[in-house]
Amino acid sequence: MTPVLFLALSLAGGVGAALRLVIDGSVKTRVKTALPVGTLLINVSGSLVLGFVTELALGGILDESWRLIIGTGLCGGFTTFSTASFETVRLVQERRYALASVNAIGMLVAAVAAGLGGILLARLVG
Repeated sequence: MTPVLFLALSLAGGVGAALRLVIDGSVKTRVKTALPVGTLLINVSGSLVLGFVTELALGGILDESWRLIIGTGLCGGFTTFSTASFETVRLVQERRYALASVNAIGMLVAAVAAGLGGILLARLVG
């Protein structure tokens, strides 16, 4: 990995983390629910982008360095498994078992489906 690629990947990770903060904050001010909708939206949209970028790179349409910058850097900084896990545990602690199940299982299913959707979308484009 070149120093320029490392710097670009690091900057993209910072941008992704900042986007996550802004989007999650915006969703929390607009949507009043115990279900962490912001984290759900972030993880699902990040999975869509990652599937799209990865498929384009594997198909030779997008350079591998861009896959690293966008996929590993931007999407890695943007999406958050740890927050999703913590929010699920918090719901269990509050005895909101149905919401905890929806959050854990629903987010996993939606994120995997979005990743597949990104792959399929990239195949249409490529």
